[in-house]
Amino acid sequence: MSRIQELIKEKCPNGVEYKSIKDIFDLFSGMTGVSNKWSDTGNCKFIDYMNVYRNNKIDVNLKCNATVKNLNQTTLKKGDILLTSASETADECAISSVVESEIEDETFMDDHLFGLRLKNDYSNKINTTFINYYFSSKIFRNKLYKAVRGVTRFYVSNKDFIKLLIPIPPLEVQEEIVGILDKFGELEAELEAELEARKQQYEFWCEKLFKIDCEYKCINDVASVITDYVANGSFKSIADNVNYKNEPDYAVLLRTVDYSNGFDKDKFVYIDEHAYNFLSKSKLFGGEIIINNIGAGVGTTFLCPILNMPMSLAPNTIMLRTNNNKFYYYWFNSKRGQLSIESVTAKSAMPKFNKTGFRSLKVPVPTLEEQERIVNILDKFDKLVNDISEGLPAEIELRRKQYEYYRNKLLSFEELNVNESN
Repeated sequence: MSRIQELIKEKCPNGVEYKSIKDIFDLFSGMTGVSNKWSDTGNCKFIDYMNVYRNNKIDVNLKCNATVKNLNQTTLKKGDILLTSASETADECAISSVVESEIEDETFMDDHLFGLRLKNDYSNKINTTFINYYFSSKIFRNKLYKAVRGVTRFYVSNKDFIKLLIPIPPLEVQEEIVGILDKFGELEAELEAELEARKQQYEFWCEKLFKIDCEYKCINDVASVITDYVANGSFKSIADNVNYKNEPDYAVLLRTVDYSNGFDKDKFVYIDEHAYNFLSKSKLFGGEIIINNIGAGVGTTFLCPILNMPMSLAPNTIMLRTNNNKFYYYWFNSKRGQLSIESVTAKSAMPKFNKTGFRSLKVPVPTLEEQERIVNILDKFDKLVNDISEGLPAEIELRRKQYEYYRNKLLSFEELNVNESN
């Protein structure tokens, strides 16, 4: 940071010039006349939407095939910035990624993206990786909303987007900032690679530990199985009219959203006592196995958190209580357990597993001592790869917050007073 401050004091002591995007870049659209996207063959290659959405820098090795009617279209070049044009949420509009590596000829851009190409006059004044970092800063994202339109689906108004102002500090300052932010990205990538390696170890031990030579019984014989139950009306009609409490005193209802990462305290809906008594007979105490039985997250299994207040079960879930919930939680999250659930899951637009079939699934029943031995081993791996308060996920989250803090700090510039510069 001290080096940046010294450079700014030396190169732009009175502030940094801001210019509109249209002054610096030419805007271009994605490919047109498209058919057979993501096919095995085609007459062109293209960079797709998810390559931009997931990567701060385009992975030029992840090119997809498509067929276009006319090959005389804009092809990508090193230095281009690609941005998402539309999404279901305003926050996901204009997510950007930069083509930092050389890219082969005849590589197009997805028709759901738009791009920016540096004008020749600025080729020696702008580092487009710096601009790409600026586009992801909180400062710019707050400006961006002026150019986003929509109600149920959102899109970027190109006309308003190119009017937005961006800072143009001296090239030396830009490159120093890029170097710092690149290092943050490298550190995060190293942690994520280590986390992936630990996840593979975890899966290896799950597979090894659950090759158990023991008796197998139906779930119905080893657990009390409680399916979702809502009294006197649908969940939605009741939930839309309950008296939600900002500071709950006595009742909690699990929501049916975002099963992908399990539940934590922030994923509860807090309701009043009347609604709690009215909604469900399936009372929770904490620690039960909860399995989502419908939708995109079907089969997702987690342990209910323990809160110091009464809780009830959400619709579209199944709750299990066993003599060792932790052991069977790990079983259902293993490949063997997931395959068992898949065997009774109907494949459709809205996947759902058969509850009767689920009750008859066979699960291992080793001795309690063996169950505890397996739980103790997997607890250590689970904390390392999944615990958001400890282990690698916590460290990655800390690094991410540090990165966002320094990125926003580094990309905040005092604007040059034009009168002072003359």
